[in-house]
Amino acid sequence: MTTDLSLLTLITEASVLVQLVMFTLLLISLYSWTLIFKKRGELAKAKQDADSFEDKFWSGNELNRLYEDISARPHGSSGMEGIFEVGFKEFVRLQKSSPDSGFVLEGSQRVMRVSLAREVDQLEMSLPFLATAGSTSPYIGLFGTVWGIMNSFTALGNVQQATLAMVAPGIAEALIATAMGLFAAIPAVVAYNKYSHEVERLINRYDTFLEEFSSILQRQQA
Repeated sequence: MTTDLSLLTLITEASVLVQLVMFTLLLISLYSWTLIFKKRGELAKAKQDADSFEDKFWSGNELNRLYEDISARPHGSSGMEGIFEVGFKEFVRLQKSSPDSGFVLEGSQRVMRVSLAREVDQLEMSLPFLATAGSTSPYIGLFGTVWGIMNSFTALGNVQQATLAMVAPGIAEALIATAMGLFAAIPAVVAYNKYSHEVERLINRYDTFLEEFSSILQRQQA
């Protein structure tokens, strides 16, 4: 007597709870991969936009003209451009209403910090889910494995003579849950570590630009 241990058979004949665990892990994996590809495109665009803006900013163009070019675009600015736009706009506005150079500079820095915080929130979006998926998926799979093995050994209590063929399907279907947990967790952990590093580098670039731009505005007031 042979036992069908094909993957499809093991999944379809698994207990309802183990199937639910497998389905949950499948959803987590699919959503993780969706976020991985989406975040990859977002970070690539953010780095490209930062490189392009820095080339324009340090090319010697007048700040007024650069601001006009950015603010005239139909779509809103983001990233380093967004920090520059709100900072320069506030700088010009405060200069017209206050002779206090310290107040003007402090106000410009304040709005740029707010813009930076928004950019950080946008860059870090989706990363918490990848971290959660990477840390919890193995345990979800392990739960399915323990449950499946427990059911297999419980079933042995109803027979007088146990054989490996009787236990193998239950153990195999249980181990599939562990494998699916690892399949969902490993890409999520790798992506989280990689993207967290890239986000941190972008944030450092934004923060460095903010300080350099503040110094330029301070010199313009002198």
